[in-house]
Amino acid sequence: MAQPSHTLPQVCPNCDGFPAVRITLGGRDRTGARRTITAHCPACHGTGKRLARRIVITSAGR
Repeated sequence: MAQPSHTLPQVCPNCDGFPAVRITLGGRDRTGARRTITAHCPACHGTGKRLARRIVITSAGR
């Protein structure tokens, strides 16, 4: 009997599933906390998943 196959999650190949990161700016604010910014993956727009490609079907009618 065949075993059920589980599909693997479609992880973004550019960020490997880590779509948002915090980058320190090298300084501290008045309270002593580090100044950081958030950078999102430009390929998946911060979702961490591969986007499905759209298939465009055009008719060749007259």
